[in-house]
Amino acid sequence: MGKMIKIGMAELNICTPPDAITTLGLGSCVGVVLYDPAKKVCGMVHVMLPDSTKIKNNTNRAKFADTGIEDLMNEVLKLGAARRNLVAKIAGGAQMFAFKSDNDMLRVGDRNVEATKNKLKQLQIPIIAEDTGKNSGRTIEFYPESGELLIKSVGKTPYKI
Repeated sequence: MGKMIKIGMAELNICTPPDAITTLGLGSCVGVVLYDPAKKVCGMVHVMLPDSTKIKNNTNRAKFADTGIEDLMNEVLKLGAARRNLVAKIAGGAQMFAFKSDNDMLRVGDRNVEATKNKLKQLQIPIIAEDTGKNSGRTIEFYPESGELLIKSVGKTPYKI
């Protein structure tokens, strides 16, 4: 068994077997995995906010769906992934407050999921599995050897997508 590569909020990293990659505590954030099933090369980004263009003096590109996913794609390609083989798995984007709201500032989870999907569509990377929305936080682990994304939520049985 390889090592578990941990990425924090607003970080990205890449991974090849036998290693796996994880991010903890996805609430309204979205974990995005880009994966080349043929080469078994993958990467993960922990997206906190939908759109970098709304923030001035932004130095952390991994924090945003638009720039983070693009940077992740470039890193995975550098590692040997083929652009045409790339697929995505996404998880997170929970509504972490008990009340439903139409206030955009509180709908961060929904907006992160939407921005993530828009960016992947723009890059023509198909989403082959997702576990988004709902109201519980998630920890995710991706295993490039099998292509499985393990999702753990408090009080729920872990499952794979």
